[in-house]
Amino acid sequence: MSQNTKNYYLPSPSFWPAIAATALFLLAGGFAMALNNIAPGKLLMVAGGAIFAYLLFGWFSEVIGESISKVYNKQVDKSFRWGMGWFIFSEVMFFFGFFGALFYARNVSLHWLADAKLLWPNFVAAWPSAGPGLTLEGSMKPWGLPAINTLLLLSSGATLTWAHWGLMKNNRKQLTIGLILTIALGVAFLCLQAHEYGEAVFTIKSGIYGATFYMLTGFHGLHVTLGAIMLTVILFRVMRGHFDSHNHFGFEAVAWYWHFVDVVWLFLFIFVYWL
Repeated sequence: MSQNTKNYYLPSPSFWPAIAATALFLLAGGFAMALNNIAPGKLLMVAGGAIFAYLLFGWFSEVIGESISKVYNKQVDKSFRWGMGWFIFSEVMFFFGFFGALFYARNVSLHWLADAKLLWPNFVAAWPSAGPGLTLEGSMKPWGLPAINTLLLLSSGATLTWAHWGLMKNNRKQLTIGLILTIALGVAFLCLQAHEYGEAVFTIKSGIYGATFYMLTGFHGLHVTLGAIMLTVILFRVMRGHFDSHNHFGFEAVAWYWHFVDVVWLFLFIFVYWL
């Protein structure tokens, strides 16, 4: 049972982290198997997705229940903020690893591979996006769909900030409209990202270029999807009157996460699509 004192709040033991680990294991394992055409791969991914959906519903419900039961205090609010800050830092390092792989493949290994011309005169060591037939018409060029998606995400950051201002002024209408606009912009981004994938002339199996492109943009898309789900939950909580100008960390945590997703996309646009 959870305990609450004037100095700290101790939640009861939770099985949700174990459920999360199981869902992610099935999703990752199933995805790896599907890439290698191993039969149970897609089935494992479906099972992992179902468990993850159950996780989100159950865990969110539990946290919301704790939040509206008034068991949290200032110490809990402070610990939540530190925890969210460290979580976002871990996400920064997660994407840093993939950006590092992109930099290594493009700027280090290609120079080494260029020396292979001494042995194989016909060998070409060039980043695939510069090669004939590998540049996507309309979607791979930075000023096509990627530029539109950049505008959508930057706009979503602005609408979310506007919603936050509404919350601080206890303007429920501004808060609600801002959240709806943010969610709509996020969904539009995902739709255009799916359209871009549909037009792509290469896959995740197309060497290091395809692998880094889809891992970076794909994981970012998953983060946008999760962010849109969390914003939707926050929207329903706003409609139930769960937040005010003094107690709204749930809103702020999701806003931090969404702004982080915006910043990551800016780096993606610059280093994956533009440069």
